[in-house]
Amino acid sequence: MTTPPRPGPDGPRGVLADPALVGAAVATAFARAVDTWLVQTVGPAVRDALTAGHRVALVAVGGYGRGELSPGSDLDLLLVHEVGAAVGELAEALWYPVWDAGFKLGHAVRTVEEARRLAADDLDTATSLLHTRLLVGEAALAEELAHVARADWVEDRGRRLPELVERTRERHEAAGEVAFLLEPDLKTSRGGLRDIHTLDWIARAHPPGASPHVSRAELTALHGPHDTLLSARVELHRRTGRSADVLLLQEQDEVAAALGYGDADELMTAVATAGRSTAWLVDAVTHRIDLETRRRGRRLRRRREPAPEFVDADLVLVDGTLELAEGVDVTDPTLPLRVARAAARSQAFIDRHLLDRLGAAAPPLPEPWPTLAVDTLVETLATGRPAVAALESLDQVDLLSRLLPEWAPNRSRPQRNAYHRFTVDRHLLETAAEAARLVDRVERPDLLLLGALFHDIGKGHPGDHTEVGQRLVARIGERMGLAPVDVDVLTELVRLHLLLPDVASRRDLDDPATIAFVADETGSPEMLDLLAALTEADSIATGPTAWNAWKAELVGELVARVRRLLQGGSAGERVFPTPEQRRLLEGRTRVVRLDGHLLTVVEADRPGLFSRVAGALALHGVDVWEANLHTEDGWALEVLRVGGGTALLERPDRILADIAAALDGRIALRARLLERVRTYGSRRATSARPVEPQVHVDNEVSAESTVLEVRCPDSIGVLYRITRALAEMDLNIVTAKVQTLGHDVIDAFYVRGTHGGKLVDPHHLAEIERAIIAAIGLDA
Repeated sequence: MTTPPRPGPDGPRGVLADPALVGAAVATAFARAVDTWLVQTVGPAVRDALTAGHRVALVAVGGYGRGELSPGSDLDLLLVHEVGAAVGELAEALWYPVWDAGFKLGHAVRTVEEARRLAADDLDTATSLLHTRLLVGEAALAEELAHVARADWVEDRGRRLPELVERTRERHEAAGEVAFLLEPDLKTSRGGLRDIHTLDWIARAHPPGASPHVSRAELTALHGPHDTLLSARVELHRRTGRSADVLLLQEQDEVAAALGYGDADELMTAVATAGRSTAWLVDAVTHRIDLETRRRGRRLRRRREPAPEFVDADLVLVDGTLELAEGVDVTDPTLPLRVARAAARSQAFIDRHLLDRLGAAAPPLPEPWPTLAVDTLVETLATGRPAVAALESLDQVDLLSRLLPEWAPNRSRPQRNAYHRFTVDRHLLETAAEAARLVDRVERPDLLLLGALFHDIGKGHPGDHTEVGQRLVARIGERMGLAPVDVDVLTELVRLHLLLPDVASRRDLDDPATIAFVADETGSPEMLDLLAALTEADSIATGPTAWNAWKAELVGELVARVRRLLQGGSAGERVFPTPEQRRLLEGRTRVVRLDGHLLTVVEADRPGLFSRVAGALALHGVDVWEANLHTEDGWALEVLRVGGGTALLERPDRILADIAAALDGRIALRARLLERVRTYGSRRATSARPVEPQVHVDNEVSAESTVLEVRCPDSIGVLYRITRALAEMDLNIVTAKVQTLGHDVIDAFYVRGTHGGKLVDPHHLAEIERAIIAAIGLDA
């Protein structure tokens, strides 16, 4: 939105530029300033129409009608007029100055009856008319519009509220959740501002004397979340100059600073907490509307109300709602877990009065836990996805952290990198839900489910999350009364939960030393199976980049080889080069071939060959995921698994031609990559916490090669620059494993010196590190 001109020192531009105004206060002040500007700018035209005898009123509706105007929001205006009035010229006199000022205008010209008829058929119109404010014109006409709109809304609530609930759920499905997303939509995501508006619309639908769907206390409880979310939205608009409502990773630091938070983590924790509180209330209110709708339908069809059904000795299911049976003692310490199990199994809504009573009266479990409590938690987790909602319901009234104090620091804790899509607490529940699908793969499903729930429990605590997590899980296991051997398994699951994905994506699986290392770490086929299932569940719950067909294949191959070794077999034979690849190499003729995601290059060997291929691929935005390299009698074979972007599908022939040109030295790779950086920017995206470039040397994992593990922020041509630096240091790359984790890369290079062996000279290794770090810092 172009900033409108300032009619005076306190005009709209002054509001947006005023450093003393922050967050939600800006929205209120901006709306008032625009009010003043409109009255000054177009008010005379409206008053002239009134003087001429026309009944007209300029009315603010929707968000502007509520008196809230974010910097990038539309200015929603309605010109109301009497039947038969000629208002075409007046409308032009109103709208054009607003457009000329650079506002995004939502405008309409209607009589009261026209607005009423449209609202009867269009939900968005109906809800926008629930908030009207007269700006200039006849007050009686504006009041008539407001009265009619509100009366019709109340009168038609039986149709409109179910429609609003359905629309809300569709929006949630499409936009995700404010509380758990890395980059939430502050307006439309579940728990966002639109939900707060929806609750207000629902509250306005109940007639005088009727029991409201939203109580006054519940509306009051929304003031804090509303202020948090609106403040973040305002500052997002203010800083970007755009109307987008998705709080992107790269904007979070500036928005946090503007609002006075200590850092972006603090901001996102506040946003997540606000989103959770809002979504929690939305769930309760929409459930009430569902119940009312079902009961009305049964009355119309003259059907009986469903009979209560006992789903636990102390719990009954009544029309989809889990309630406490009469006379039950809520001080039973196992009751909260039994409520979660019953709700998950029946996919029922937990009665909020029941939860409130439990939150107020349920005591902590004794130590060690009764066997019933452990079994109930495991059985809840075994339901899979329904367990997420059930356990989050306990968490809303602090019951989960009462059962597991170690849980509290992870609550609403953001993981601000593109690799993770959920907050820590939600990630743990999602991992457990994914693990429930895989219990038939392991001998101890209970330990898999508990390991999934606790594997990242250390992230909310100071220190390395894996080391801290082992100590926490040992304490949790003892408190739960688990057998010492089971506690040991859980701590090992925490210690090793990253082992399989890290090794599979960063190490040479053809190297027997790699397989032997993993076999030593896991120790038994049973532990290997638990880790394999946990790896899949954890990766899927992490995000789409953490688990795909290629990574599943790598992990599966690693697990198969390690299992053979643990069962007394061999680690497997080296399968690269394959017989077909060896035939290509023996042909002593250039080959540049792309089969799906597999690129095969055969070329006369010379320094920097791999970097040329990587550079040519980078020109097209193609990523290298894995590379195997082999040299023999002066010829090189390079087999690369590639992907990313659309170029592989749209222009494979051009990619192959550029690779051939790069091999012949007929393409200025560095210059072309610099042009690409200037066009698209150096970094593909901005990370919340960009990793500092670092090089780790490992001379233990391979018997024949030195492994250089390079971590750095992702950027255009970074693999080209690193491999060019390795070539300049006269290193022979045997194998490369390339992995992108969100906005960072972790590349592992198996290298040998000119003598064909490992690199052991500390001075040489230091110079190699210096060359790599310098190469990372260049743009191309």
